[in-house]
Amino acid sequence: MRAARFLYREPMASSRVLEVAGREVTITHPDKPIFRSAGYTKLDLVNYYLAVADGALRGVSGRPMILKRFVKGIEQEAFFQKRAPGNRPDWLEVAELKYASGTSAEEVVVRDPAGLAWVINLGCVDLNPHPVHAEDLDRPDELRIDLDPVPGVSWSQIVEVAEVARGVLTDHGLTAWPKTSGSRGFHIYARVRPEWTYAQLRLAAETVARECENRAPELATSKWWKEDREGVFVDFNQNAKDRTVASAYSVRAVPDARVSTPLTWDEVPGCDPAEFTVGTVLDRYADIGDPWAGIGDSAGSLDGLLALAKELGPAEKPPKGTGRRQPTMPLVEIARSKTRDEAMDALDTWYARHPAVKAHLQPADVLVDGMRGRSSIWYRIRVNLQHVPEGERPEQEDLIIDYNPWAGMQLP
Repeated sequence: MRAARFLYREPMASSRVLEVAGREVTITHPDKPIFRSAGYTKLDLVNYYLAVADGALRGVSGRPMILKRFVKGIEQEAFFQKRAPGNRPDWLEVAELKYASGTSAEEVVVRDPAGLAWVINLGCVDLNPHPVHAEDLDRPDELRIDLDPVPGVSWSQIVEVAEVARGVLTDHGLTAWPKTSGSRGFHIYARVRPEWTYAQLRLAAETVARECENRAPELATSKWWKEDREGVFVDFNQNAKDRTVASAYSVRAVPDARVSTPLTWDEVPGCDPAEFTVGTVLDRYADIGDPWAGIGDSAGSLDGLLALAKELGPAEKPPKGTGRRQPTMPLVEIARSKTRDEAMDALDTWYARHPAVKAHLQPADVLVDGMRGRSSIWYRIRVNLQHVPEGERPEQEDLIIDYNPWAGMQLP
């Protein structure tokens, strides 16, 4: 692949008006640095999405999306905005989604390149659409598998599990579409006809995960509890209602501006996620187009996976939110923090207190959980002491940081 290139570097005004798809879109602070080390500004990011607009819209067009806004840049935590801004242009659509809490929100629905440019101007870096269309909010049409490796797992193992998941989907009547996540893992999508509920979609995805574990127990896991996992977690819960995944051609908020890049299956065995960045994906898209161009014509049935679910019987039940589960592993909690950096600093403090314990830990023993708060992610750090001799295991101590994301929240 050719090296990344800078798109714009001339001094700019405080705002710039672009004509996109017959509409005017104002880009505020177009020269604001977004990826400092890679050299990309807000206008660079807008122009990237316009250059790959056909591919990006293939993943988001007509779908309500959560706005994940990095208003202070990618070095700061994003906040999640469900409700579309009130000062949106009159040509931008919204769809009202209702949640289990009894609340609802009108979420943004993008249908054209102008909509892409508008949401990027808000500070969005990646795109996070729901697996439904605005015309039918209760019948999802996309099954999404997120391969999430336990720390210490090699990239080659992730790729092996991707091939296993492909086989499970193919054997049960669905076409698997692979892409890098732009982060640590790997994504596999399958379009389905909008004839099933969210509950059925999640059950089908959970069945994919369980069957992957059945076929490759040394590589993959479907275990719900993080401390019980080994290998690559085949994450099926991204198919629950109100969950979203970064879509195809999304730029991820990492320093080298990696992209969640659609691939062909022939490319998967030798792929390196570090090769897919804003600059290289622009070149790739210009050279070969979108490998997912046919995804819209591939919708299949969930019947095969739902039949397999019956054969397998009930799976391990996820937490219901009542009571407190007794963990099966010897866990201690270190911190609850507003940011990941604060959480990792707290872990270093704990290591300094217990250097002998640290020597026994394996990478997968440190559990870093990104937890959903009101409008942002907060972080919990736990340590699994399973590899520490029983007589050397420290007791649970006061949390080094005890952040409460719900403080000050007034219940309805």
